[in-house]
Amino acid sequence: MKMDGGVLGSNYCKSTMLTAVVFLISSSISIIGQLGPHPRMLPTELLLIINSSELGMKIRTDISSVFDVSTDFGLLTDNDLDMVVVGDDDENEYNRLPPSPPLAVLHPTSPSDIASLVRSSYESARSFSIAPRGHGHSIWGQASAPDGVVVEMRALAQTGTRIRVVDGGDGDEDDVSSCYVDAGGEQLWVDILHEALKYKLAPKSWTDYLHLTVGGTLSNAGISGQAFRHGPQISNVLELDVITGKGVTVTCSPDLNSDLFHGVLGGLGQFGIITRARIPLHHAPQWVRWVRLIYTDFEDFTRDQEYLISLVDSNTRGFDYVEGSLFVGQSPINSWRSSFFSSVDLDRINTLATGDGLYFIEGSMYYDDDRTFDMDKDLELLLRDLRFEPGFIFTNDVSYLGFLERVHGGERNLRSKGLWDVPHPWLNIFVPKSRISDFDMGVFKGILNHHESMGPILIFPLNATKWDERTSAVIPEGDEIFYSVALLRSAINKDWKQLDDENKQVLHFCEQQGIRIKQYLPHYRTRFDWIKHFGSKWKVFLERKTKYDPKRILSPGQKIFNLLTKDGYDAIL
Repeated sequence: MKMDGGVLGSNYCKSTMLTAVVFLISSSISIIGQLGPHPRMLPTELLLIINSSELGMKIRTDISSVFDVSTDFGLLTDNDLDMVVVGDDDENEYNRLPPSPPLAVLHPTSPSDIASLVRSSYESARSFSIAPRGHGHSIWGQASAPDGVVVEMRALAQTGTRIRVVDGGDGDEDDVSSCYVDAGGEQLWVDILHEALKYKLAPKSWTDYLHLTVGGTLSNAGISGQAFRHGPQISNVLELDVITGKGVTVTCSPDLNSDLFHGVLGGLGQFGIITRARIPLHHAPQWVRWVRLIYTDFEDFTRDQEYLISLVDSNTRGFDYVEGSLFVGQSPINSWRSSFFSSVDLDRINTLATGDGLYFIEGSMYYDDDRTFDMDKDLELLLRDLRFEPGFIFTNDVSYLGFLERVHGGERNLRSKGLWDVPHPWLNIFVPKSRISDFDMGVFKGILNHHESMGPILIFPLNATKWDERTSAVIPEGDEIFYSVALLRSAINKDWKQLDDENKQVLHFCEQQGIRIKQYLPHYRTRFDWIKHFGSKWKVFLERKTKYDPKRILSPGQKIFNLLTKDGYDAIL
């Protein structure tokens, strides 16, 4: 019998309900007690859902299911020393659960299943937390729900393709104004790309790694080397379907329920679960001229990047994609992100290496078969004004698909060597342009100099005007240009704590020097830090939480609103 909101129907007799609850509690203890040193019990409200509704058939509490959603790409937790070993292999440091893992996992077959779960929690006298999990690419357990329920969003992808491309141009490549894709929040961007390419279309803005879910990146921002031109992915959304913290499904857009629309974009999952997004499409190029330029001087490196992104609104043909990176210490130049340089190229590049490191600008121009000659001329003109090391320009021509999937090739290579599933103590921050030279001296030439680690260090500028200030995402205030700095390091030597300590040193340096950075994919341990992070947006952020998720059910792994006093009120408002 299907139940509404997790409340038992009036035709259920008390004895049947009591028997069911006692049975489930007894059986659940035997399972959930294996997760840690202290047996934990499912809340009665959740037990009733499992026992008395069709939805309960899709909720799992077994140790394997819980373990699968209790770790993420970062393989880190705030209480790492308190991690609980699962199974007999206590030598495997990654075979562990956090001290407060989720109690259950929902494998939905439709968005209505998710809405029913959230509504059940909201209508219960004792709510339980719920967190949507996409591809598990968070770093510090942000997609977890300690003592709650994780929604395995990817389960929706197994029920059929929830990607629909609308070619409003009726095949006219020059008319893409009405072209878009409707995609489920659980869908991977790489699958959207493949489907859109069937129509010679593609979204404009990407992330470097495409095996991420739509809902996941839109809950943060979604940035890559195209963002200087088109803005982040959250600036390229036409419409959303969102399940609020009350279990209500709302369709929203810039003109319809716009407060929820802008709140959810970059909202870290605090106001709703994205189950559908409408993304505008444009003509997909056939080819990419992929360029890398080598620099030994940081000022030349940043000047050229800023010049390149300044061309976005000019008549001069510039790059369609711009990212910079840094090589310090003994970090491998040909990192996991892609294979680009030949062994001969690498030997030449190594001759330039100094104690201060090398800088790379990675750019690309898109083109079709009939525009190759024009692209060659445009590239030649563009390079004339740049200050890279003479003779140190490297190019490859690859397919558009191959370029966008460049990181996935590196992933496959690392997986084959057992180097992918290791801790990733990443740090992503936005640095104001006016302080990037200070950051270089204190961090790149200071804290990180001569340190050996695997993984790229990215540094590239973005235009603040391409970000919609109405969204929940935050960027440094004051400068029209800011830099995305990403320390994407992998702890292949079991040195993640050392790397994380360096991250803390970086943040401390910025604090001491008054560099007003903003964390991207933020991770804070106190409410004070969250208030500082959101700055002038905090008041609206808090109001939206009260409006759309008043019981604070959604995405507790972000640790924004679950820092409460013993009376249940905010310690800091």
